[in-house]
Amino acid sequence: MPSASSTPPWNVHRLPRADGSVFLVTGGNAGIGYFVAEQLSATGATVVLGSRNPAKAEDATASIRARVPGARVRAVRLDLADLPSLRTVAESLRVERLDAVVHNAGVALDDPPRTETRDGHELMFGTNHLGHFALTRWLMPLLTAAPAARIVTTGSFAAKSERLDPDDLQSRDDYRPKRAYGRSKLAQMYFGLELDRRLRAAGSTVTSVVVHPGGALDSLTPARPPVHVRTTGARLGAAPAALLVQGKHAGAWPAVRAVLDPAVRGGQLWGPRAFGLRGTPRREPLWPHLADTSVAARLWDASRDLTGVDPAPLPGQPVRSR
Repeated sequence: MPSASSTPPWNVHRLPRADGSVFLVTGGNAGIGYFVAEQLSATGATVVLGSRNPAKAEDATASIRARVPGARVRAVRLDLADLPSLRTVAESLRVERLDAVVHNAGVALDDPPRTETRDGHELMFGTNHLGHFALTRWLMPLLTAAPAARIVTTGSFAAKSERLDPDDLQSRDDYRPKRAYGRSKLAQMYFGLELDRRLRAAGSTVTSVVVHPGGALDSLTPARPPVHVRTTGARLGAAPAALLVQGKHAGAWPAVRAVLDPAVRGGQLWGPRAFGLRGTPRREPLWPHLADTSVAARLWDASRDLTGVDPAPLPGQPVRSR
């Protein structure tokens, strides 16, 4: 990645080179994750798409190769809803180091009933948060092997109006799908910030950054068939919304900047410039509830108990695979 000295102003359409770097994007086969992968592929880096669906991953890699000449892109199987399977992901990457991981994959349910992962966790909390929490543990040796790796966690603007209930993290007592989704993304954001605090305390060279895409709609997203197909009717119908929100290609910009920009620091929050909903990426002040370290610490302890792993090394202790 480029050095921080004499860095030109950030341009989402002129990304710095990252030849030799290796980036993993969870959920890189669709949605915002696809565009994160496509944009990072244009920097010369090796980009690995983490996907639970091999056929969709193959479509995504083919699409990126068609649009980015010489793209170094491939896929690995990754199922965040299956915690035991995550132990083998680092080995399947077949790399000696990992310069960044973008925790992007997610599940969003709109209707009841409440659904659980095979490990017995509420599906959205278990996939979006606990899966990435555990995955980080198994990737940490590869991240530590890089000179200055970054963990980029993709939250959601929907989390801004939510609050965690530490006594009902898995929505067993009161399940409302949209709220459960917002809280799962809020949990991810707390995790990303708490992770950076723990990495700093351990003297790690790895940093953790939190981003969100603002308002990102399929109908404003450029076509990438068969990954994403947009009809003329959908495009025209969404035109008024473009004043307030944007497509998923633009929703990828904060995560891409968090991976590449040497000015980005651990513990920061990045999102779209205009009201947090659309536009080029900028650093945002931490939302007031995200600054509550006591909630973050309680969530961390609960997540460690639920997954059986701890992603952050203790001070003075390097992370080793076990």
